[in-house]
Amino acid sequence: MSGLAPLESLYEVEHGSDLPLPSELAAVYGRLQLPLYPGRPYVIGNFVTTLDGVVALSTTDQSGGGAISGHNPHDRMVMGLLRAIADAVIVGAGTQRAALRHRWTAAHVYPALAEAYEHLRTALGKAEPPLNVIVTARGAINLDVPVFQSGEVPVLIVTTADGLQRMGVHGLPPAVQAIAVQSTGRLSAQAILDAVNGARRSEVILVEGGPQLLGDFLAERRLDELFLTLAPQIAGRDGSMERPGLVSGRCFAPEQPLWGRLVGVKRGGSHLFLRYAFTTVAGTAG
Repeated sequence: MSGLAPLESLYEVEHGSDLPLPSELAAVYGRLQLPLYPGRPYVIGNFVTTLDGVVALSTTDQSGGGAISGHNPHDRMVMGLLRAIADAVIVGAGTQRAALRHRWTAAHVYPALAEAYEHLRTALGKAEPPLNVIVTARGAINLDVPVFQSGEVPVLIVTTADGLQRMGVHGLPPAVQAIAVQSTGRLSAQAILDAVNGARRSEVILVEGGPQLLGDFLAERRLDELFLTLAPQIAGRDGSMERPGLVSGRCFAPEQPLWGRLVGVKRGGSHLFLRYAFTTVAGTAG
């Protein structure tokens, strides 16, 4: 058992079909609904931000989301839950470099509920761990770290032809494959999704960062929904180092602002767990 207190549901709308959460997960999270669409994956994002919008402290020893959430157990539980329902988890190379020993699975982020997460995957008909997708236009990744070498998870590296050449992918570990989706330049969200679906047919795809990757998915209207943890800390910015916000590399307002529709709010202590649906190219709002 996790020992976590139940999240308090402050606001919730009907939002698709109920997923078959095991009792241990339902006792903490409550209901989880998703509006899946036949013929295409439902794409969700999961991020944590401070009250002043910082998503990473950009220091060598505190560059991950744990420093933002205060290593909050409810945040890690929700992260595990979303990984448990995902067929693939997409992260950028910068996010991967900030967590060199990480594997993007439910059990890795919240081991206390590993068995419940596995039961959920079984109930959803997902026999394998989620495909770990690493996105790198330049091929600037270290292939010697556990996500590539452990064999615990299947891995897809999505890159460019230039990146593929730079990586020198001859002799990749058996669980790792790499694909170039274009010759050079910034990778599009649609190209990434096409590569993921080519490697594994997916109902749910989870995007975990970083801010540039999220910005690309939002700019191309490929993100159906955002799960956003609001942590009760003020990080601040003084100009001495970059402290990125939720989105970088894209500017929407005032010319093309993106507005989300609130579909859920839960509270765990002073942390808020928000859900926003977005209108996608298919004309749906989550």
